[in-house]
Amino acid sequence: MRIPSNRICDIERFAYAELEGIYPQEEIRGFLRLLFEEYLGWDLTTWLLSKQKTINQSDLLKINFAIKDLKRHRPIQHIIGKADFCGMTLTVDENVLIPRPETEGLVELAKDRCPSPKRILDLCTGSGCIAIALAKAFPEASITAVDISEKVLEVARQNAWNQGVEIELVQADVLNDCLAQLPEYDLIVSNPPYVRELEKPRMRPNVLDYEPHLALFVPDNDPLLFYRRLAEIADKHLVTSGLLVVEINESFGDETAKLFRAHSFETTLHNDFKEKTRFAVGRRG
Repeated sequence: MRIPSNRICDIERFAYAELEGIYPQEEIRGFLRLLFEEYLGWDLTTWLLSKQKTINQSDLLKINFAIKDLKRHRPIQHIIGKADFCGMTLTVDENVLIPRPETEGLVELAKDRCPSPKRILDLCTGSGCIAIALAKAFPEASITAVDISEKVLEVARQNAWNQGVEIELVQADVLNDCLAQLPEYDLIVSNPPYVRELEKPRMRPNVLDYEPHLALFVPDNDPLLFYRRLAEIADKHLVTSGLLVVEINESFGDETAKLFRAHSFETTLHNDFKEKTRFAVGRRG
């Protein structure tokens, strides 16, 4: 089906009719706000005052295709090509994990617990959201961001450029490359893959069908795969009293803390804004 009219009120009715039962009404409203902002340049007030206005055929087609994509569960961030994170608008595509609001808590923890780092290392950087947010918070710091994929690093590179910050980007496999060339750091951060394969049935199609599985999943029999490696890297590359701050699977908070403590990191667990155990902070003695 196609939108029957180019009036805003008719576009809205079409969107709600097509997407009802797939998304809550408030989420559909959020989609429309983003689409009108992206394609028409309208803020919320302009939208609310323009219900009877009409738009041109080109913009109508864009919105029509976007609604069809949403019906197929394609993430709105992929449709408009960007996502918000820590007050920034970042480029995203199918190669990178869409930055989550929960991950902003990792940035805040790092800023709070390590207020003046000189060197920062971000492992499994993805879109670069964490590294770039920290570069803005600590403009004097030297920041290195590592990821396995050059396509991913290209997105991070574009985001760093757009945000006016400089970060060193390194293509490497965190699990298998020795990374011996890296110097020592005051702060190491990471949001690595941590979702078990068995958790797939509980995930929404917009995540499961469109976001990179390489950035999401770990084997069921080895859920702490990345955290063991992060602890090993921190052992070698964190200065004394340096900080390791990571996002974790809420089901493995105690196990992650135990692993870090076995590497002599004084470790605490922290909740996200949904009160789920989401972060581990380890300080090297």
